Amino acid sequence: MQIHLQHIIPQPLAEKDLSVSDIWNKEITFKAGEHIHVHAPSGIGKSTLIHILYGLRKDYEGALSFNNKRIKIRASYISNMRKKNISVVFQDMRLFPSLTGLENLTVKNSLTNFTSDDVIKNMMQQLGVEHLLQKTANTMSLGEQQRIAIIRSLLQPFNWLLLDEPFSHLDNNNIEKAKALIIQTCKKNNAGMCITTLGETYDMFFHKSLNL
Repeated sequence: MQIHLQHIIPQPLAEKDLSVSDIWNKEITFKAGEHIHVHAPSGIGKSTLIHILYGLRKDYEGALSFNNKRIKIRASYISNMRKKNISVVFQDMRLFPSLTGLENLTVKNSLTNFTSDDVIKNMMQQLGVEHLLQKTANTMSLGEQQRIAIIRSLLQPFNWLLLDEPFSHLDNNNIEKAKALIIQTCKKNNAGMCITTLGETYDMFFHKSLNL
């Protein structure tokens, strides 16, 4: 699935100088299967970009198209896209605080029946969070929550995986494990990836590195 951004300017950034941006107020295409790295300091709109691509925000000028079809923010259309085409790791994780690690994952998987409990538990083992099966999210560390959120994003079909500073609470060892699982799953799905960071590349393979 191709994503086309045509001169998008978020309302909160309308008064800022966007001339140095590779994305804002530019015409740019994310081609199917590409790995895109978007880097910027805080306050330049990394989360805003992810939210626009995921259909959470419509407070912007310009146009967003998927496969040359302009996106219209209708609840039914966006809901279907999120089930079949786009998955996300939010910067604030957005886990259900009173549910366990396993419940947070199986709730997502129950919407799509995309994978099995064995695969879920295997992913938990790969990221070293199998001990969180029965631990509620509100008692987890931020790094533990982040790893659960990463796994959750992989438990559905997707053409694009959006990741908003997904490794900000992880040490180098856990970053390497998370990278491997993400790249492995994107390759399996023939999916593209858009990841935002404060500037770190994490030695991942990117087709484009863009300044926001």
